Amino acid sequence: MTAVVALVLARRFYVRMLAQPAGNGRMQAIAGHVRRGARAYLLQQYRIVGVVFLAIALLLAVLSHGFHLQNGWLPIAFLTGGIASGLAGFFGMQTATQASSRTAQAASVSLDAGLRIAFRSGAVMGLVVVGLALLDYSFWFWILNHFVPIAREDRLTAITGMMVTFGMGASLQALFARVGGGIFTKAADVGADLVGKVEAGIPEDDPRNPATIADNVGDNVGDVAGMGADLYESFCGSLLAAAALGAAAFRGSGALQLKAVLLPASIGALGVFFSILGIFTVRTREGASMVELLRSLSRSVSGSGLSIALGSLILCWLLGIPNFPGIWGAIVVGLLTGIAIGKSAEYYTSQAYAPTRKIAAQSTTGPATVIIGGIGAGMISTALPVMAVVVGTICAYGFACGFDFSAINLGLYGIGVAAVGMLSTLAITLASDAYGPIADNAGGNAEMSGLGAAVRRRTDALDSLGNTTAAMGKGFSIGSAALTALALLASYVEGIRAYLVQKGGDLIPGFSRCVAVSDATLVDFLDHFQVHVLNPKLLLGLLIGAMLSFVFCGLTMNAVGRAAAKMVEEVRRQFREIAGILEGKADPDYAECVRISTSAAQREMIFPAVLALVAPVLMGLIFGVPGVLGLLCGSLATGFVLAIFMANAGGCWDNAKKYIEEGNYGGKGSPAHRAAVIGDTVGDPFKDTAGPSLNILIKLMTIVSIVTVGITITHSIL
Repeated sequence: MTAVVALVLARRFYVRMLAQPAGNGRMQAIAGHVRRGARAYLLQQYRIVGVVFLAIALLLAVLSHGFHLQNGWLPIAFLTGGIASGLAGFFGMQTATQASSRTAQAASVSLDAGLRIAFRSGAVMGLVVVGLALLDYSFWFWILNHFVPIAREDRLTAITGMMVTFGMGASLQALFARVGGGIFTKAADVGADLVGKVEAGIPEDDPRNPATIADNVGDNVGDVAGMGADLYESFCGSLLAAAALGAAAFRGSGALQLKAVLLPASIGALGVFFSILGIFTVRTREGASMVELLRSLSRSVSGSGLSIALGSLILCWLLGIPNFPGIWGAIVVGLLTGIAIGKSAEYYTSQAYAPTRKIAAQSTTGPATVIIGGIGAGMISTALPVMAVVVGTICAYGFACGFDFSAINLGLYGIGVAAVGMLSTLAITLASDAYGPIADNAGGNAEMSGLGAAVRRRTDALDSLGNTTAAMGKGFSIGSAALTALALLASYVEGIRAYLVQKGGDLIPGFSRCVAVSDATLVDFLDHFQVHVLNPKLLLGLLIGAMLSFVFCGLTMNAVGRAAAKMVEEVRRQFREIAGILEGKADPDYAECVRISTSAAQREMIFPAVLALVAPVLMGLIFGVPGVLGLLCGSLATGFVLAIFMANAGGCWDNAKKYIEEGNYGGKGSPAHRAAVIGDTVGDPFKDTAGPSLNILIKLMTIVSIVTVGITITHSIL
């Protein structure tokens, strides 16, 4: 029911947005170019991804029905997860491209009118993501409960264990969307900035710049469609992992087990209602400062979080969850951890605070000091999010098990519900994030349409706020990925147990400490597979997992570099060969720049995705369970910190440039501005391509490991 409410309200917001004035003919034409470009890119991406998905579904069908290494529903569920993830991104993109000109038109009336349209349009994607995720989750839970014959008492453990593997489709689609969209948008952005702003000295989003339409298209396919697919996958992953850990923690407890399984989805449903209330409270006054705008959004997000905290206490009490104060404490810890990560990202990336202003000041001495300052700030910025996750994890574990650390299953369930708690505000948090690209496109539309200076001041204020909310959203998604990956890591060990129970324990001769495999503890399994720090298989897995995070970033960064180089050459060619562009007497060839970004993104996104799929399988075949656990732990630890560093460093560079463009240190066109633009172009692939994609890499490799657990156990070489 909650899923339907979310989808219906998303539809209502979308229809109301369409009813708003779309601006003059020039504004509508520009928005139409962007919309057609974004739709053409996504449809082309879906064709390629569709072929990949069908091939993998056939492989999974062979593993399920031919070799009996997975459950028979997996191929179908894999496809439904990918389709739902793709739909979430597509609906978000469709809304954002319709909202940009309407936001610009509303900004000609007031700052508050522009903020409301942009934010509620962003809320469409937030509500669609949580609505589709809850719908997909509920559908498969019902199907497996009614149509899967399981000839043993521990039915819920089997069902939730099977459902964890269903997140693979959503994760793979999210990786394609993030990597492909990130390459597209940053190739266009870098090309537009380096040639247009630095070499030609024309403003950002100037219609004379051939790459400006591609840049606006990229904002939608990367920061809207990509983020939507990303957080859909995170939300599904947290629900699935927490439910599986709840079934394991209360195995054999009858009704209590069912309540523990239902609690994560119930928290998600509760979050939908309170997020909706928060969405309606977002407003501001004319002439509001950046600090006031941030407070306006923070009040809504924090109010939703507080309501969820109180509501989840009542929910735990009504369900009769054992140790419900401790379980509720874990949920609250997840909420607080998410807020702490968001506030940390806000501090390090907003131009209202010292780190970004210091980088702006360093621009007076050239681009080298800007880049050094941004890298340093990004590295230091990892401390608070990592400590927040560390403290949050140990508190969630301790609260859930009553600080009896021998009660491992209960503690792990606490981590699972903490991840759900962090993502319970996803509808409004994602609205804040999707708002950013809409505001950015609105500013571009106002610039290209030649609207007045007052309108541009308002759209610039909305855009600057969007840069900060986008950075906060990236930090939030990365932090939630860390908690979700920890829960999925525990689910991997549970997956080993489930597979061995299914096979009757015949695959582990000598495992005699337990009366039956189903009675074994997680520690028993880890001991049997020699998962300890002195096992070279585990150590090698740790090193390879850490290395993969850097290799993955290198692949995506180089992809952006190659695509951006082609874009720079094309923009230079048009300035050189098409007479009258810079004088405004001839129109640039926008379509060619869109084609260059599209071609590069489709080509370059394949290998990083294949790497994420193949690495855990190869590790399992060679080094077995210890190698896979080492790989997952190494990629989690390194990838989480590296992703935070890249996202925050990129946000610092971006907002330092914005701060200078407001008139500080010489303003637009000054030497300081040119230095800041160069820093921003370095940060673009940091914050919008490599960094955000890492959190999907972490979770996708974990889910692939769970899906292929049978291969790892039965066919490992060492």
